[in-house]
Amino acid sequence: MAESITHTYPSAESQRLDAFLAKEMAELSRSRIQALIKSGDITVNSTVVKPKYSLEQHDQIDITIPDPEPYEVKAQDLPLEVLYEDDGVVVLNKASGMVVHPAVGSPDGTVVNALLHYCQGRLAGIGGVERPGIVHRLDKDTSGCLIVAKRDTAHQELVRQFADRETKKFYLCVTEKPLMKEKDTVFTNIGRHPVHRQKMAVLEPGAGKSAITDYYTLHTEEDGTSLVLCVLHTGRTHQIRVHMKHAGAAILGDPIYANISRQVRSTGRLMLHAWRLGVTHPLNATWLQSEASLPVEYEPWISALPEGLLESIRDGSFGFEQLNLDTQ
Repeated sequence: MAESITHTYPSAESQRLDAFLAKEMAELSRSRIQALIKSGDITVNSTVVKPKYSLEQHDQIDITIPDPEPYEVKAQDLPLEVLYEDDGVVVLNKASGMVVHPAVGSPDGTVVNALLHYCQGRLAGIGGVERPGIVHRLDKDTSGCLIVAKRDTAHQELVRQFADRETKKFYLCVTEKPLMKEKDTVFTNIGRHPVHRQKMAVLEPGAGKSAITDYYTLHTEEDGTSLVLCVLHTGRTHQIRVHMKHAGAAILGDPIYANISRQVRSTGRLMLHAWRLGVTHPLNATWLQSEASLPVEYEPWISALPEGLLESIRDGSFGFEQLNLDTQ
């Protein structure tokens, strides 16, 4: 069902319609807003206007966001690494470079296309025809644990757990240089960058959505590149990538938030991996902990870790009390 929203322009200072809405509706890109204005889905005082229309105080802006046009998602025989599977869920180790679900620019070759083939069509309709079974997302260039629901009841329960922050999400990333603090909790608001709409950014309080990341530097190489453990308490778009940059260093291989040509190492990929994912199984209420093997690109940093360090993180004896972390 199409979504309808009404805004009343509050300021006495004039502003372009598309610029105002880009700030008010961070979930939409500016190009998407302009397209909605041109199609007549956004009007001012019930009149179709142009994106550059200058708003005046008390103008009424009516916005209709139409439902996405349905399209057929085709099953494709693509490689998938399955970490765990039963009648309710399947947990994957998503490959870097693979998009999770079809969208503009990525109509096929996605996790969803592969899952429809792997599950022989049993995902149809679970969570919507365009994103069947999908509970959460990983960025295209991020690898690691991705859980998918195989039943409607499982999908609904997992969506609730992610929304209520009941999951445990451990990521490993490599930053281009040491962070300003060896360990810290980053608590900011994140939303669409006001100028560069393909980026997310840390915003002022009251804007965007709250985002919380705990991080701990596990090892720093002589060239300054650092292996960092991140624990997510929220799941905002590009959260770790934005928070690492905010904490002092972009992630190696990040095509959006880093200048890759100036980084001291070339890894050929974004060095961000969803290492471990814990959820309460949506059907039997047992704790389900999955771990995605570390990509070969991580070997230089992993091989330098003290013996037993990763195991201490797995069993909860690492010392997360320093950051008030609950590893379950």
